[in-house]
Amino acid sequence: MRRHIATATAILSLALAVGAPVAAPAQPAGPPAQPVASAAKTCRSGYVHGVIGGAQKCLRRGEFCAHRYDRQYRKYGFRCIHRDARGNYHLT
Repeated sequence: MRRHIATATAILSLALAVGAPVAAPAQPAGPPAQPVASAAKTCRSGYVHGVIGGAQKCLRRGEFCAHRYDRQYRKYGFRCIHRDARGNYHLT
């Protein structure tokens, strides 16, 4: 019987020792961490930075555009409805 108690005590102490790091707080005490800044695409003057179709773009009147993203271009003040003689769309 004493052997079982000793074994149970050893298992319990081992479980507590292994389980102790799990009980530690996930976040360190102190000020909250600042969000990581992502590198945004920089555009030259005269261009407007935008995200079209999930990709960062520099937008300007007359640039080629994809007609299917016309709604997204509207957010930045452009339209993609003008076609040239070859059938390519350009921002207006």
